[in-house]
Amino acid sequence: MIASMTGFGRGESSDGGYVVTAEIKSLNSRYLDISLKLPPSLQEKEFELKSLVQNSMSRGKLLINLNLEMTETELPRIRYRPELVKSYSKMLDEIRFHAGISQPLMLKDLLSFQDIWVSKEADATDLEVIWSCAQKAVKEAVAQLQEMRQKEGNELMTDLLKQLDDIDQLIVKVQKLAEQRIPELRDRFRARVDRLMNDKTRDDARIEMEIVLLADKMDVNEEIVRMQSHGKFFREALRSGDPVGRRLNFLCQEMNRELNTIGSKASDSEIAQDMVVAKEKLEQIREQVQNIE
Repeated sequence: MIASMTGFGRGESSDGGYVVTAEIKSLNSRYLDISLKLPPSLQEKEFELKSLVQNSMSRGKLLINLNLEMTETELPRIRYRPELVKSYSKMLDEIRFHAGISQPLMLKDLLSFQDIWVSKEADATDLEVIWSCAQKAVKEAVAQLQEMRQKEGNELMTDLLKQLDDIDQLIVKVQKLAEQRIPELRDRFRARVDRLMNDKTRDDARIEMEIVLLADKMDVNEEIVRMQSHGKFFREALRSGDPVGRRLNFLCQEMNRELNTIGSKASDSEIAQDMVVAKEKLEQIREQVQNIE
């Protein structure tokens, strides 16, 4: 079954006091384009994360955001600098003395100095735990994204098959109309040839060319056969289960070419009108195909 290129997935994993959340948003794109927003502790894993996603996706613009938090039960990963605390305390006592302030030194006075705090950097064990959580979260987000893309793909497939059936009905109708017009076209063809043959200034080479052109305009069977063939390949691609967006887009171009030729050859208002409707339906198909992986 086909898959859409738009969707959203979210995954979460926790271990060792860390919680990693991954969110993936997918948009249309001709190729696979992955953008990552990572916390500092995962910056070095950008290539590995992209490879992890590339194994599951072939097309689409993927916006991936990973967020790292700590659980509420985990101790704060910061420490203070005892030397600075002592220095600031001594300095404040001296200021109190020279300013004649009798109030005792308060803890809040020391906490106003931000540089007494130092963040504890994650060690190798912490980084391993964070990386493991990140992989699990991304895999879960990818799985959710694929499920959503598959659901949208199924809806697209239903609509595409309906549009194809409508075009097929129009092609069958045009084929019948073209067959009904053969006697009339044959008479017109003979009359045109007779006029050319009776022309005293006729050019035999031109007559042969006119005959070829007139005969070609009478027959749209070749284009109809190709349209039916394209429709068959289109349906097979939809049911193949492979990424077929580019193939479907090519088939749309080929079908549009055949519809244009049938419309120009027919020289019939009813057939021309049917071809306009068929091209409108094909345009709807083409727009939907842009969203298929």
